[in-house]
Amino acid sequence: MAGSEGYRVPEVCKVVGITYRQLDYWARTELVTPSVREAGGSGTQRLYSFQDLVQLRIIKQLLETGISLQHVRKAIEYLRTLDRPVQSMTLISDGRRVYTPESPEAVIDLLSQGQGVFAIALGKVEDDLSRRLNAEPAGRKRALAGAGGA
Repeated sequence: MAGSEGYRVPEVCKVVGITYRQLDYWARTELVTPSVREAGGSGTQRLYSFQDLVQLRIIKQLLETGISLQHVRKAIEYLRTLDRPVQSMTLISDGRRVYTPESPEAVIDLLSQGQGVFAIALGKVEDDLSRRLNAEPAGRKRALAGAGGA
């Protein structure tokens, strides 16, 4: 990803809607690590890609619905293994587990169990983040991946 821009921690927290402590914990436990640049000691800052922001937003939404962090980790790991773009996918959960239905019948089957369910359209997450980032002032804190300290 050399030469591309990344998002600094304060902007990531603001746009995704998470705290610095959450972001730091998720990076230290390797739930989502910055794919543009890791912090390399004093004077450098982690830089996150847009796709990192998408993953962070999905994690936030899953946690807000009561999914345990352990199940969220499994869902994110699964999404990373897919060979197809996730933008067209929808995650569905019954509050305990996360599903990626492969067909409308699978959704109907889940609904017929009488459980309350919610869905996250992954393409919508990307669109929402793009709108939020484009609405930020022109002077927002972004850096080139090859740039020096923060």
